[in-house]
Amino acid sequence: MLSNIKVSSFKKLIVATSVPLTMAFSSIGHATEPLKIAYSDWPGFVAWQVAIDKGWFKEAGLDVKFEWFDYGASMEAFTAGKVDAVLVTNGDALVVGSGGAKNSIVLITDYSNGNDMIIAKPGIKTLKDLKGKKIGTELGIVDHLLLLYGLEKAGMKEADVTLVNTKINDTPQALAAGDLSAIGVFEPSASQALKLVAGSKPIFTSAQAPGLIYDVLTVNPSSLSSRKAEWKKLTPIWDKVVAYINDPKTQPDALKIMSARDGLTPQEYIKFLKGTKLHTVKEGKAAFVKADSLKSIYGSTKISDNFNVKNAIYKTPQDIDKAIDPVLYK
Repeated sequence: MLSNIKVSSFKKLIVATSVPLTMAFSSIGHATEPLKIAYSDWPGFVAWQVAIDKGWFKEAGLDVKFEWFDYGASMEAFTAGKVDAVLVTNGDALVVGSGGAKNSIVLITDYSNGNDMIIAKPGIKTLKDLKGKKIGTELGIVDHLLLLYGLEKAGMKEADVTLVNTKINDTPQALAAGDLSAIGVFEPSASQALKLVAGSKPIFTSAQAPGLIYDVLTVNPSSLSSRKAEWKKLTPIWDKVVAYINDPKTQPDALKIMSARDGLTPQEYIKFLKGTKLHTVKEGKAAFVKADSLKSIYGSTKISDNFNVKNAIYKTPQDIDKAIDPVLYK
């Protein structure tokens, strides 16, 4: 999932002026404002709703306010200094940073584990069958990245196919129209396409590229520095959330909470959860070890950086080491 942001929206974010966050402090030095976190519709982000509804932040003595946005609007709120942190993909964290809104990736919530797909019409069984064919996806977002990654693994390159810029929400209808051989898409549009086009099927998904699309919490460095003790309280709470969602005994209640946030039934929501690999703190800490592979947030983010530059989402490669801060895992 990288979002349903249009490329034009990315460019809008690039030129946005970052407004410094203002913190209100009492005379004894304690922050009087809650930590503000922007979140949106993705299972790894909606998971925080469990902690919200269960009152776990208050139990930990943490004053935090989660503010709900559409994905693109959440990034804009962060660049405008309206929130202290935002939940985004690791590639989009770089987009935000390239536009002047300083930020630090501090926590992994998950990686896409099947929710992003390349779906082909009947008769096409593998990515190699797409050579010379038209593929629709929204250019500049992660399903474009997923397609390129898959093509490379299949011994192909972008020039071997014809890409048709198609808004994610329009991809099911575009595949049904018959002019496209495949689409790059994420849930829930993926399920819509599979229902709309009889015999269509995923021929490559993010489950085959684990770690290509990480979802992360990225924080304004000023807030992180001045309120580090508060931010560190998030780590054990996140572990508690993941345990509650994964435990068969408590998962039904977790699904009830998460699906209600989206206006869905638990039965409808569970398939989206299955396509998301939630990370415990231990798993997140392991991914924060530097390595040139998808098992590392550093290696994965470097791939996203190369993709962003190649597709003119921003011009200058970002400093990956500065964009990532393992402070919450220490």
